[in-house]
Amino acid sequence: MSKLEKALTRIASIPKDYTYEEAKALLKQLGFEEIQKGKTSGSRVKFFRKTDNDVILLHKPHPQKEMKPRVIRQLKVHLQQIGELK
Repeated sequence: MSKLEKALTRIASIPKDYTYEEAKALLKQLGFEEIQKGKTSGSRVKFFRKTDNDVILLHKPHPQKEMKPRVIRQLKVHLQQIGELK
């Protein structure tokens, strides 16, 4: 099983200890690039993929490192909609 397959399997299970860094690494493997939305964006981060102009918006969790389950669920659904996750 490749790193990408392992990462996709992990997010599919919506783990309670899923971190922003894991999401960032997964999206990078899928061809997304992290873009800060501007000086006043705070914790809002945009991930953009040039090949299909897809955009994913996430909030960096703080002060904890783990993402909220609803945010993980939203990311999972988005990845399913674009065909990256079954």
